[in-house]
Amino acid sequence: MLELSASVDACSSHLPEVVRWAGQIAKELRQYNISISGKTSGSAATDALTLADLTCQQLIVSALCDRDPIFRKCAIQAEESTGDLGRFDPASELTLAIDPIDGTKQFRDKTGDGYAVIVLLRSVKTVHYSLVFAPESGATGTWVEVTGETIRCGPDDPTVPARTAIDSLAPVSTNDRPDSKEIYLIGFQQHDAARAEDVTSAGLRGMAPDAMPGSIYELFARGDFGGSLIHSPNVYDFPVSLQIARALGGDALWVHNREPVHFRELWLDDRADMLRLPAIVACSHSHQTLDRLCDLAKDWSQMRYKE
Repeated sequence: MLELSASVDACSSHLPEVVRWAGQIAKELRQYNISISGKTSGSAATDALTLADLTCQQLIVSALCDRDPIFRKCAIQAEESTGDLGRFDPASELTLAIDPIDGTKQFRDKTGDGYAVIVLLRSVKTVHYSLVFAPESGATGTWVEVTGETIRCGPDDPTVPARTAIDSLAPVSTNDRPDSKEIYLIGFQQHDAARAEDVTSAGLRGMAPDAMPGSIYELFARGDFGGSLIHSPNVYDFPVSLQIARALGGDALWVHNREPVHFRELWLDDRADMLRLPAIVACSHSHQTLDRLCDLAKDWSQMRYKE
């Protein structure tokens, strides 16, 4: 495999300041009417798109091209089309994934401050590095970084370099992290709320996207949420949850067969113009929670769209 350790080190060294820049640009652009059309899946959360998404992705891709040659030896999967994506190696065993603004509908409609910029590094088997910056979560923004099995989550300190700010955050400890029953539900189209109620009836507490109090990655990392149940999650943001779960001793499983999630079998959702994992995925730090979610959803339809 392409220099995994060196690739993770490059991500850890270069991405924090780049992601912070992108987050600040998103925060500035949010003041303006920058909504554009482009996706037609029928889901308001999926179809939301702004010029900020395109601008932030352009910045991130340009930085990846310029900062370290090792980045261009990776494959790249980006939620939008901007940036010189052809400069990366599609045959690489390592893939960089970018979600320039996770939570675009919330960002665009100004209904909450949990939107975030995400970049991650994965192989076909698992995720090796994740970085999330939510620029308006808290007074100065909030970081989530997962390097191997080390999770750091907490407020940014804009008076110091981004890498320094993240290094100052104590790693999340499994000893004092809450064991929350809150479960994030998304991807079930018009049935998100109903599926959330099903999860609550199973002894957990399901929460649909419109009720989310912030970014799932921040909430999951610090223990305010116990995981997620997602229909055909996309490859640009969900893998962060997968890495968090595995770092905490849990997993992400396909509910119909309870196999650990991998990235060998992806499908292109033409309606949303996104690469997705197939079927329904349960993700949690807790194997008991995974069992409950798999038991509940094992017979639900694996098809995202009816037709």
